[in-house]
Amino acid sequence: MAAQLPHSFMERMKELLGTEYEQFAKAYNEIPYGGIRANTLKITAAELMEISPFPLEPIPWCPTGFYTGEGARPGKHPYYHAGLYYIQEPSAMAPAELLGVTPGDRVLDLCAAPGGKSTQIAGKLQGQGLLVSNDLHPERTKALAKNLELYGTRNGIVLNESPERIAAAFPAFFDKILVDAPCSGEGMFRKDEDMVKQWDSETPAKYAAMQRDILVSAASALAPGGTLVYSTCTFATEENEGTITEFLAVHPQFSVVPVGGTGSFAPGFGELAGTARLWPHKVKGEGHFIAVLKHDGSSAVEGIKGELPLDSTLAVSITGEQGRDKKRQGSAVKMASRQNAGSARGKSGRSPGKTGESGGRNGQVPGEEAALAAYGQFVQEQLGFQPAGYPILFGDHLYISPLPKTAMDGLKTIRPGWYVGSVRNGRFIPGHPLATALRPEESRRSLSLSSKDSEAVSYLKGETLSIPSERLAVKQGSPFKGYVLVCIDGYSAGWGKWQDGMLKNEYPAGWRWT
Repeated sequence: MAAQLPHSFMERMKELLGTEYEQFAKAYNEIPYGGIRANTLKITAAELMEISPFPLEPIPWCPTGFYTGEGARPGKHPYYHAGLYYIQEPSAMAPAELLGVTPGDRVLDLCAAPGGKSTQIAGKLQGQGLLVSNDLHPERTKALAKNLELYGTRNGIVLNESPERIAAAFPAFFDKILVDAPCSGEGMFRKDEDMVKQWDSETPAKYAAMQRDILVSAASALAPGGTLVYSTCTFATEENEGTITEFLAVHPQFSVVPVGGTGSFAPGFGELAGTARLWPHKVKGEGHFIAVLKHDGSSAVEGIKGELPLDSTLAVSITGEQGRDKKRQGSAVKMASRQNAGSARGKSGRSPGKTGESGGRNGQVPGEEAALAAYGQFVQEQLGFQPAGYPILFGDHLYISPLPKTAMDGLKTIRPGWYVGSVRNGRFIPGHPLATALRPEESRRSLSLSSKDSEAVSYLKGETLSIPSERLAVKQGSPFKGYVLVCIDGYSAGWGKWQDGMLKNEYPAGWRWT
């Protein structure tokens, strides 16, 4: 691989690394390391190690990350389709770890696609607080949304916006922000030959200008005292230490928090020794740069909008109860359905494979009460709990969001919350993302298929299964007939509909095992 690398790149690396250059060059003849990360919304790292069908070796800088040996095919196992782990390059697991996310935080992943770091953050939030995942490229947000859905994220919002528009909508709002910046990709040369083909000597300078603008917007969206992590997968100093030096010069309220690491992380160059460089000849992973920046807590920018009503424990009553709960239901639904009449953007909502939209007088959606009633009936008959959040209806598609709809007015919103399903002809049809985020005990009917049995793969291929009633786990007082949460070894994978010994497969075509 080393002989195929651009000559100007290798000459620059000789200058940067000096006596270490030969060791660095040899690393490009080695096979890149593979890794997976446990999805802690469903399984702990210890549990994954215990049931893994292939050997795992812990990754030092990520407590939930593991190296997979040569020949392992983690994407070809039912556990992947059940969302138990995310396939991720080992070095790429470091930035989200250094962000220090805890349950209840408000987190922005500003350059998030395809979603590896967002799913890592979601696992740390454990369904509490808020995760806003954004990407500027519309096509890339499809993979981003799908990954958040597969891995069971309940408190996530997906945007397709510019960083400056997000900063304007959420000034001084987020506790933690991750900027995994677009870059020249030099650190991925060993893993992705396309990155080599796209590179030229002018590429680093082009990306550095873009990175500076992104960081300025991120700083505006960060709350006083918050943490901002900047990362790249490149070696170019102008994109790494150069970008951070320039940012700190005009943002004195920020300082570098020394990364430290596992002993294999090298310090940054010059005065930014507190930042970290991951070199492929020093770590079992690809090249990365990481800077952890801490805001000093001084006053935020002027013009901050009022505190957004974020409450991850909010349970909106939509099942028709009388009295105070019903009154709260009405006000919450009105808040969720209110739209900015002057905004042509911010009215789009994405469900898996379909977008719906309709509007009525005074910003109300026709049939909204009927749709929420249908959903409420489904919750009562199918679930063992009340999902928390603000109901947001786009056409026939219903989301449960950690933020009211008004908070997203004017923003290109791809996924305004947890997609729970659609309403057709007065009936609620549960969505696949609802199933993937549930635990078996949260559904009145469930079925566990063994990963070692052909039934699991048959289900993932979309086939109808013959299932006797005694195999169903049904809560007392509930009939056997109806929607069943289908699990693999006890971990949710999707829906089925059971009747008279047959399980009709509800696994969506675009997700099936191929």
